[in-house]
Amino acid sequence: MSFFKDKTAIITGATSGIGQGIAAALIREGARVVLSGRDEERGRNLEQQLGPNAHFVAGDITRPEANEALVQAAMGRFGRLDMLALSAGRLGIGKLHTLSVEDWQETVSTNLNAVFYLLKYAIPEMQKGGGGSIVIIGSVAAFHAFPNHPAYAASKGALPALVRQLARDYSPEVRINLVSPAQVITPLLHNSVKAFDNPDEILEET
Repeated sequence: MSFFKDKTAIITGATSGIGQGIAAALIREGARVVLSGRDEERGRNLEQQLGPNAHFVAGDITRPEANEALVQAAMGRFGRLDMLALSAGRLGIGKLHTLSVEDWQETVSTNLNAVFYLLKYAIPEMQKGGGGSIVIIGSVAAFHAFPNHPAYAASKGALPALVRQLARDYSPEVRINLVSPAQVITPLLHNSVKAFDNPDEILEET
């Protein structure tokens, strides 16, 4: 029997890239998943593809109430919350002095603030259910500087410190881990390539 059978997970950034891959893998292992994303059409299509154990909730996770709604959806639909996979991300491409205030704020809100919002509402429900597991998707950009990614680097760079603190505060009841991948072929990576001034820079950085 799979470890994930009948466990319930919330996945942010679920309509593409790493988040979509996590959702499909958990469904194959018998889990029940609440899918979060802004693109309602893609989300509904993914919900249909994954079957009755998937439930899509459209929303903007940079807003606290959207994260509270995700937790309520998991509890209302499946009666428990065991896992989180936080995969939503935003780049905010450009040298710091060229970034708009809106780009900076939106990137930090997506990559960092939204993590706080979801965990704030999810951890108490996990504790009521006896514990849980949280995986936050970080980035190698937290440890290595790439051209024209200041907002992304700053927001992803905060995650290792946050995860260390949360692991100290909530373990062993709630396990919290950070995964920091390098380049993964996703729509976000295709957008990231645009940050390089010329193609030779890409070869130098890989």
